[in-house]
Amino acid sequence: MSDLKCARTLVLAAERDLEVLQLMLEHSGGSDEVFGFHVQQAVEKLLKAWLAIRGETYPLTHDLELLFEALALESAELEVFRSLSGYTPFAVIHRYEALGPQEPPTDRAQAILRSTSLLARVRELLDNPTRA
Repeated sequence: MSDLKCARTLVLAAERDLEVLQLMLEHSGGSDEVFGFHVQQAVEKLLKAWLAIRGETYPLTHDLELLFEALALESAELEVFRSLSGYTPFAVIHRYEALGPQEPPTDRAQAILRSTSLLARVRELLDNPTRA
């Protein structure tokens, strides 16, 4: 699969995760653990798509910070999205363990806004891969 075809496939998969997030927000449904998992998955796919657009092989990891680091070598614009790396624990830990009672509730609207902004940026790069 070409890098751009791979990136498009990842973006489409991320869009499905974002669709689930929007439904969870609109219907006030699902746990924060499930919501956080879909945020993590969408962001992971989008960061891997960004790397693919640049022609780079992305690491097989769920660690969003590692993916941000791989991209940060050449891009300062990532800082606006970097807080999304806080969703890494939802990929594995919080899929099986509940959030503790001391954890604040997830700001779902903010998570969707930041993830959707990342999606928009990656779509721009797909439309003009020389700017990636």
